[in-house]
Amino acid sequence: MNHRLLRTFMLAASLGFITGCQTVESRIKEKPEVFAKVDKATQDKIKQGIIDLGYTEDLVYVALGEPDQKRETVTATGKTLTWIYNTYYDRYDGAGFAGYHRSVYYDPYLRAYRMYYRPVFADSYSQEKEERIRIVFTDGKVTVIEQAKS
Repeated sequence: MNHRLLRTFMLAASLGFITGCQTVESRIKEKPEVFAKVDKATQDKIKQGIIDLGYTEDLVYVALGEPDQKRETVTATGKTLTWIYNTYYDRYDGAGFAGYHRSVYYDPYLRAYRMYYRPVFADSYSQEKEERIRIVFTDGKVTVIEQAKS
């Protein structure tokens, strides 16, 4: 297995949680005629979530699922379609001041109720989105696969 295919597999595996309940198997059942038309080696790659140059939009869909974004580029030489897949995660930003917690207690010495305020801290998270893979189609076939390097 060459390096590009291994990286594609690793990215596809990291994208797996994005598609939710949708799996390669469910997409194969959704488009059985597309899957049946390709050779056994290509079927094995698709089952592993691996894509390669020359794949059609349907084959990439079966392997990776629906992209997060689709963009069309029009130039003097023609049109291209770009599919973008992202990874979503929560980044931990640490604990920060969230306010005060008020407590009321009875002070037997003063024979009165007193208020006590204590600071409260809470964990803070930021939602992050990172582009992981960008696939460019020219004339309906994959011509470019761009992948983020970790």
